[in-house]
Amino acid sequence: MIIGHGEPGASVTLDGQPVRVAPDGRFVFGFGREAPPSAVLEVTPPGGPTEKRTLAITQRTYDIQRIDGLPPSKVTPDPALDERLKRERAAIGAARKHTSDALFWAEKLAWPSRGRISGVYGSQRILNGEPKQPHYGVDVAGPKGSPVTAPGSGTVTLAEPDFYYEGGIVIIDHGYGVSSTLIHMERVDVQAGESVAQGQRIGLLGAAGRASGPHVDWRMNWNGVRLDPELLVSPMPQN
Repeated sequence: MIIGHGEPGASVTLDGQPVRVAPDGRFVFGFGREAPPSAVLEVTPPGGPTEKRTLAITQRTYDIQRIDGLPPSKVTPDPALDERLKRERAAIGAARKHTSDALFWAEKLAWPSRGRISGVYGSQRILNGEPKQPHYGVDVAGPKGSPVTAPGSGTVTLAEPDFYYEGGIVIIDHGYGVSSTLIHMERVDVQAGESVAQGQRIGLLGAAGRASGPHVDWRMNWNGVRLDPELLVSPMPQN
């Protein structure tokens, strides 16, 4: 995730697509795992002229993780679950599309839990020998029932206790298309529409949904782009 600074009233595009600009001239955008090697950023202040920059995007090498011993139904769901999964995917998609004028994305984020980092962004997971899509979050393992807190302030756009894959899930809108998703919680303590402050408890860590052990999976989005949360926080405290 990148925060830019322009003049108030400037217009911004990234690869020709408009980027929202705050009243003070700040704007936010980001790149995900499948980003191309370069992107074109154009900023036009009131009255011009347009400043154009080609951004070089460093390519990364990602880990391959193998997880065996999961119940087969969690790897290849029963077709009878199709309707449920469609509803849950639709709810997640709608929650992530919610965007507000809040500027909480400009604040430093914090870890939602403390513990061992057991999964990293971009890794390819092979579940019971079957390759799956890359992992788009960072996993923090810890004792079941440990508190999970909001990594940043914002508005809860989704709070559900028992989604099939995600278990307990909470999505927080930080404004301008930036959101946090916290999943695998054994209990959810907030409701959709509720305002939360950074560090406020939103649930309890667990192994609900498709999980091999107690942890919280934290994901970040800028609109439809999946960001690496670990790049947005200080190193995990060691005690």
